[in-house]
Amino acid sequence: MTLPPLRDVVARHGLQASKALGQNFLFDGQLLARIAAVPGELTDAEVLEVGPGPGGLTRALLAAGARVTAVERDRRCMPALAELGSVYPGRLVVIEGDALAVDLPAQFEGKPHIVANLPYNIGTALLVGWLTTDWRPWWASATLMFQREVAERIVAKAGDDAFGRLAVLAQWRSTARIAMPVHRSAFTPPPKVMSAVVHIEPVEAPAGVAVRDLERLTAAAFGQRRKMLRQSLKGVPGALAAAEVLGIDVSRRAETVTIEEWVALARLTGGSPAA
Repeated sequence: MTLPPLRDVVARHGLQASKALGQNFLFDGQLLARIAAVPGELTDAEVLEVGPGPGGLTRALLAAGARVTAVERDRRCMPALAELGSVYPGRLVVIEGDALAVDLPAQFEGKPHIVANLPYNIGTALLVGWLTTDWRPWWASATLMFQREVAERIVAKAGDDAFGRLAVLAQWRSTARIAMPVHRSAFTPPPKVMSAVVHIEPVEAPAGVAVRDLERLTAAAFGQRRKMLRQSLKGVPGALAAAEVLGIDVSRRAETVTIEEWVALARLTGGSPAA
């Protein structure tokens, strides 16, 4: 199917990227196709896209054979997305609304792949919400564009400068990798920072661990990451006793504790059913 160049669509509809909505448009068709290929085969697969804007990535997903449900709060983009839907009849559903408020799981028959150039101002909040659902989650995989700094925090390992709560939350029951870097010059307008596409796949959750217990521990420890565990965890009931049982030296700092150790601490400290 022949579609007009995306730049022409944007110009015709007078669409300028909104800084308030965290928008940065991608026009490079080859780059968008590479992003759409990260989750693997998408023929007839359900896909959730958040923040499609004028529909650049949406085009690539539809061309890959996906059935796309896109959530967009910018009503200026609706006519451009409607035009795209008419080219792919029955394959694109557009929901006008805030992705933080929409009941996303209810929109799908099965488990969709999430593929999105996330608005930078809500990207981390969306990811944390998706990572703290019941496990296994309602989504099959997540391929997401973030600022490079955020992407590095998601995939960081213990001992890395970027290692923190987000890394623990992303990796204790999923795998996370940087699929590709994206130069700032690829966007219109170019953001001030570099970007990267992160691919996350859920795996079996460790038994006997509740996400709320893990969050409570990591919030306390990484909230005072310059302090030793004996100080940062003293306000979490049972945490220091659990560390002693596990042989975790409480003179260590939070960023040196591995994800496996955080999981073991949460299991002993919480003692509540896994979520």
